Amino acid sequence: MTGTPSAQDPGVFGDLPGQDAVVAQLRRAAAGAAALLSGRPPEPGAMTHAWLFTGPPGSGRSVAARAFAAALLCGDGGGCGECASCRQVLAGTHADLLLVRPEGLSYGVKQTRELVLRAAGKPTGGRWQIVLFEDADRCTEQAANALLKAIEEPAPQTVWLLCAPSAEDLVPTIRSRCRMVTLVVPSSEAVARVLTERDGIEPASALAAARAAQGHVGRARRLATDASAAKRRADVLRVPAAVTSLGPALSAAATLVRTAEEEAKAVTEDLDEPEREALRRAFGEGSSGKGVAKAMRGMAGAMKDLEDRQKSRATRVKRDTLDQALLELALFYRDILMLQLGADTELAHPESDLRKLASSSTPDATLRRLQAIMHCRELLTLNVAPLLAAEEMTLSLAEG
Repeated sequence: MTGTPSAQDPGVFGDLPGQDAVVAQLRRAAAGAAALLSGRPPEPGAMTHAWLFTGPPGSGRSVAARAFAAALLCGDGGGCGECASCRQVLAGTHADLLLVRPEGLSYGVKQTRELVLRAAGKPTGGRWQIVLFEDADRCTEQAANALLKAIEEPAPQTVWLLCAPSAEDLVPTIRSRCRMVTLVVPSSEAVARVLTERDGIEPASALAAARAAQGHVGRARRLATDASAAKRRADVLRVPAAVTSLGPALSAAATLVRTAEEEAKAVTEDLDEPEREALRRAFGEGSSGKGVAKAMRGMAGAMKDLEDRQKSRATRVKRDTLDQALLELALFYRDILMLQLGADTELAHPESDLRKLASSSTPDATLRRLQAIMHCRELLTLNVAPLLAAEEMTLSLAEG
């Protein structure tokens, strides 16, 4: 997200296409927060200390939360997108913004207690101390209990912004204490307009990418600008035509898993070594003097903890990548089903790519294939080996 205003919605909220009701809600809250700080009476119910941003993948939960954080901390008021404070929040570098992004499969109680202690401090700028917790649904049960205590009794100038796919993904005691912000999937036209106006992408390409991404602004931007992302999607979409029998089905499963592993490796390698190097420097590797040898002896345990976190992150990235491929397949078969039923709805894929498979199958068979894909996603959440889950799915796709 950038700080450049758009004609439709200037300031930090400009990257939230199709979310007019949410933007209006957050603007009122930011105005109420400003009134509180200035001693003026705010609009009743405008501001609270705990917010829960929910919505389907791609709807912009974290984008909306960060825009709201920028509006609360904006030096010019309301989230201008141009002041130093807004730019720092959007970049994730503001001193009064604690940005939490769980990197592993879960977020533990020890991490949560450390976060709660940090969040209790006073803001350096005198306005708000903001905790933006992406993927808050990854909290373990113990971590959720620790988080609940902080949300029940927040520090006077601390604001919690939690993000999760749905309210049901958090324990009832937490969601009952949060103000809800519910985002919807924006239209393809609204997403395409953002890509054209903000990124200079040609309108036809922007619309095609927006339709393929089904309202996910970030993914649409990647598909329109990143050739490797477009290629990975094309590889996934070759699976339906390829799974004609046992051998091709097993081969397709292996390819899906291998692609996810390669992408995860590429992502994590860029992160792992800098983290290890930073840890070595922190323990004084390469230095000399009193105490260095003792500090270096203590580095082994810290390095082991870091490597464990990195392995957990790699597993999560691989699963997230594989899950994205499964969602691409589900969307493809959904379009086939719409075509088979003659539904008057926007398709994410060109009709010419769907017609042959649609005519050679039945709606019942397409539904069974969709169920197989959803079942594969469920197996992955249950820690079933990715290759076994993918093989079961591709065999089901081949059978119809």
